Amino acid sequence: MAVIVKYIVVRNGEEKMTFATKKEADAHDKMLDIADNLFEFLDNSDLKLSETQMEAVSLLLAQSRDLVMPILRGITPKKKGASAPKSTPKPAPKPAPEKTGSEKPVADTTEPKPADKPVPKPKRSKK
Repeated sequence: MAVIVKYIVVRNGEEKMTFATKKEADAHDKMLDIADNLFEFLDNSDLKLSETQMEAVSLLLAQSRDLVMPILRGITPKKKGASAPKSTPKPAPKPAPEKTGSEKPVADTTEPKPADKPVPKPKRSKK
């Protein structure tokens, strides 16, 4: 028999959603709290909106709070196309010259890279 743990978000005696993790359920519950607070704010404002409109707007703002918060702080949102800088194309690598068979092999005179050299262990001083 398998045991399955489910986290259910209940508001006003009504099941809203079911989640597999507590973190997801808490995040959804917090979003609903924010939506409730926004609904009250809209209800107390001078705007003449229907109840369904206030609910839709408050849910939209609560669900999009990561995008809305910088706007409310006065930060200009980034445009979708402007986020990735345009890169200049790199030139294609030059092909290696073909060997004709008459060339002599050249000895490798380059020094080994630092990663190729063994790293000596630091010596401990005796006290």
